[in-house]
Amino acid sequence: MAHTQIDPQALAEAVAVGNVPTLLMVLVQLTGDESWLREPYTLTRTRGMEDNDSGGLSPELQARVREAATEALLRWNSGARVANPSPCPTLLVRMLSASMGERVPDEYGPMLAAEIGSSLGTESPAEPLNPPPGFRVAIIGAGITGVAAAVRLKALGLPFTVFERSESVGGVWRDNRYPGAGVDTPSHLYCYSFAPNDWPHYFADRDEVVAYLERVSRQFGLEEYIRLNSDVLRACYQPERRCWQVEVRSSAGCVEMVEASVVITAVGAFGVPKLPQLSGLDSFAGPLFHSAHWPNNLSLAGKDVAVIGNGASAMQIVPAIADQVANLTVFQRSPQWAQPFDKLHKPVPAPLRLLLRDVPLYRAWYRLRLMWIFHDKLYTSLQCDPEWPDNSRSINKHNDRHREFLTDYIRTELDGRPDLLAALVPDYPPFGKRMLMDNGWYAALRRDDVTLVTQPVTEVLPEGPVTADGTTWPADVIVAATGFDVVRFLASVDVIGVGGRTLREVWDDDNCAAFLGLAVPGFPNLFTLYGPNTQPGHGGSLIGTIEEQLDYVADVLRQMVQFDIETVECRRAVYDDYVQLVDAAHERMVWTHPGMSTYYRNSSGRVVVNSPFRNLDFWNMTRHADIESVFVCEPAVERSSRS
Repeated sequence: MAHTQIDPQALAEAVAVGNVPTLLMVLVQLTGDESWLREPYTLTRTRGMEDNDSGGLSPELQARVREAATEALLRWNSGARVANPSPCPTLLVRMLSASMGERVPDEYGPMLAAEIGSSLGTESPAEPLNPPPGFRVAIIGAGITGVAAAVRLKALGLPFTVFERSESVGGVWRDNRYPGAGVDTPSHLYCYSFAPNDWPHYFADRDEVVAYLERVSRQFGLEEYIRLNSDVLRACYQPERRCWQVEVRSSAGCVEMVEASVVITAVGAFGVPKLPQLSGLDSFAGPLFHSAHWPNNLSLAGKDVAVIGNGASAMQIVPAIADQVANLTVFQRSPQWAQPFDKLHKPVPAPLRLLLRDVPLYRAWYRLRLMWIFHDKLYTSLQCDPEWPDNSRSINKHNDRHREFLTDYIRTELDGRPDLLAALVPDYPPFGKRMLMDNGWYAALRRDDVTLVTQPVTEVLPEGPVTADGTTWPADVIVAATGFDVVRFLASVDVIGVGGRTLREVWDDDNCAAFLGLAVPGFPNLFTLYGPNTQPGHGGSLIGTIEEQLDYVADVLRQMVQFDIETVECRRAVYDDYVQLVDAAHERMVWTHPGMSTYYRNSSGRVVVNSPFRNLDFWNMTRHADIESVFVCEPAVERSSRS
């Protein structure tokens, strides 16, 4: 747990404004004194998504905690050892429970131990592998997923190349430049466990995320492994050579064929924008574009702007541009649930940045608390109770409490506007669609120069959108905040497996499925990171899921090298059993709720985007690859015998 020396006065000033529940856990580890977990330091339960900075303690007790934490950290800063650098899983559960003011189940202990070990850098690094001659991995995409995969493969000592179609790393964050673009997951959770960052804001904006990915790429020396302006058109498996042939097109239009032993796709799910299917789009007289294609240097000053859509992107765009335009018209298909988060747009104070940057224990426990707040804590709210009397309103008692809280919040935000209240309270249970964060959405809709339209748009004329009631809404600019084609995974790459079958054919276009979101029968040595049913729909950071998938892939690759296995192909029975498990779990969850639509489901109503499992469940599934049971393994043979 090495650290740089910190100015004692600055450290004391930082502790004076630190999060009390986090400081208590730091105290327990620094001193080994577990009495900090008991009375009189019992904390109140953390409500909603808040940090609970005071822990509900009296000012006197808060001062006592800060004083003790300052003394302990000053001793640590002077070289004193940490009394308990690696708490056992049982103690970690007790500590997290105390810091949250609620019981965390004992089964989370091993995952907490792994997470804090990764955050503190106390885990032993993986031994580099010694792959056979000619072994090479192709990674498609250099966004969040591709960068993480590159870091892992480099640590394993495996030869690899990352093919990125654009001119820089960043993926969806590089591409989406619309006003207000940013994360709705806390910054200190929306980052790799192996690469903490000195985040300027509690919730990072788009530029901060892109800068982070660029920094990680430099920090881990990935530049020489990433081929920019290299668009992968197709990947075709060559059974006679037991390898993949990857077709890559440069920005100059030159096409080359590259061979790879293993292909890892990291193209994400939000790479293909979806424009509304409306007649007359091309006839509009002014700029009309998808939010992912926001024009550079576009001025909205004094313009009448129409925003079609009211999902996550619109909820960020509308508050960001409302005070720039002359008039803003928002076309809503159906209302969304949105919850408050009081630290939106707020900078992390400089003293707290010091704690989070230079005190690993503080950063680790702050992140661990965020994981519980934004992860499995909400899982019970997604389970359908068959005995619940009114499942059109909510699906269980926990879900109903969320409905009451969120409805009260909307009422408060729209006080004095009963017209908006009637239009903005959803008629489906909370979490039935993606839960959004209020970026100033309700405040923006209350403005006199903002109009909410609930009639569906039927066509676009040169003057503007037309709604079903025949009204034409004049506009100078139209923004289509209409989402992405997320149910057709890998839509941007033509993947051809054994027997010439494409993934699109195997998946019947949009009925995508994969074992652990990673592997599909008929596609040997192909791993689809952030594949079907991997998005943690009940909250949290997708990055954690990606790292868990990479743990599994790394274990498969390690065993392939160790046991001289040339190809692995997911067994059909394993795949079928997993898909059945996923579908059965979804049948009991809110996303299959009737009477509403969500981008989580495909054209036949099957949930293909979200994972139905707790984060803990998926973590357990990805700890170790039982390679012989899960995959058909082919041992290596001499290349000459296959030529």
